[in-house]
Amino acid sequence: MRSARVLGIALLSCLVLAPLAEAKSVVFSGYQWDVRSGQGGPGPNTWDDRNVWVDANGWLHLKIAWRDGRWTTAELYMPQQRLGFGTYQFKVVGRPDLFDDNVVLGLFNYTRPDVGPDGTNEIDLEFAKWGGSQSQMGNWAVYPAVTGVTYSHQSYPISLTGTYSTHRFQWSSSQVYFQALHGHQNGNTNQFASWLFSPPDSLQRIPQNPLPVHMNLWLFQGQAPKNGQEVEVVIAEFKFIPAP
Repeated sequence: MRSARVLGIALLSCLVLAPLAEAKSVVFSGYQWDVRSGQGGPGPNTWDDRNVWVDANGWLHLKIAWRDGRWTTAELYMPQQRLGFGTYQFKVVGRPDLFDDNVVLGLFNYTRPDVGPDGTNEIDLEFAKWGGSQSQMGNWAVYPAVTGVTYSHQSYPISLTGTYSTHRFQWSSSQVYFQALHGHQNGNTNQFASWLFSPPDSLQRIPQNPLPVHMNLWLFQGQAPKNGQEVEVVIAEFKFIPAP
């Protein structure tokens, strides 16, 4: 039987992207993103496009809000563009280390039907305690390029010194290198966690095809925040640097 933590992580990849009629779009960090609305996984949750917006500074806001008698969540993704090997960097404003047990923030790329089925071809930066079953808020995961191979996961503690943090992964055909750092930066100062995933069978265990980027803020198993509070997270910048 899967543990609650493992089940929660697996649920992140259960993104039921129903066709969207006239989907709301935003431009953030030089890319066009479609904003999700409707019902579906992970969770399942109620996705509300009012919970995603870009402010006058060009910063992206994601919110979990109580609307119309229910909790609503946020997700956006690249509708057409797929990014390949390189560095994926997210500058976060907020305190994901202080999230409620049921709150999940995901910054990740995700498979498409022509690349592979759900449970493959995904690289995740996640902040979650999966309902309280895990004490560490930080999560990194790599889903394999092929079916029949288990995903790989590393959790780590987060204790931020302020409201700014930088999170990135460097993806190549042979390895994925994850980093978490205090402050907003493009270098390696004040790194507080890292993980190098470099398996000998990398062509099976690491995605090999370009993938669209997703960002979401949602509720584990669709459960209300235990503290009953709305949540807002800001992404100041997303940056992709293609591999040489």
